[in-house]
Amino acid sequence: MANVAAAPTAGANGSQAKNATNTKNFGASFAPGFTINVNAGNKTNTGAPASNRGGGGAGSSQSLLPPPEFGSPAQVRNYCNTLRAAGVTLSIEVAMAAEILNGVLAAVPDPEGRLGGSRARARKVTRKMQKSADALRDAAKNAAACYSTFQQQYEEEINRVRHRARKPQQPVINWAQQ
Repeated sequence: MANVAAAPTAGANGSQAKNATNTKNFGASFAPGFTINVNAGNKTNTGAPASNRGGGGAGSSQSLLPPPEFGSPAQVRNYCNTLRAAGVTLSIEVAMAAEILNGVLAAVPDPEGRLGGSRARARKVTRKMQKSADALRDAAKNAAACYSTFQQQYEEEINRVRHRARKPQQPVINWAQQ
């Protein structure tokens, strides 16, 4: 590569002052005509600091599930469906991670030189992660079964409200409009 002289000084917006060396050896350079603020990530759309929104900051945790508020059948269904979806997604991710870990660990040579020893050690380690994936899959199944059982056990109460809420509407005739 050609010998390049150091750029004179940087401008306020991060662009370099152009000189003969800069344009001759590099052609067009990226020099935006505006300032890019990299530290703007501490605010939400409402302008509240990141530590106040519940997902960042020390001592707070971000949940994959909605709050456990069960004031209506819709909230029970929403919680169970969200739990099921999270369980399925995490189960697939953990199962894939177990397979990847198995492949990586199987490539590590066995210290005693046993034939197939590296694959056996890898399977022993990844068996626990695969069990975690199976448990997450079972959690997803049980979440779906939970809502199904809820519907069966509280069918009378649900239907009582459902029929009252879905009364057929009689057409209304507006006699004033002719």
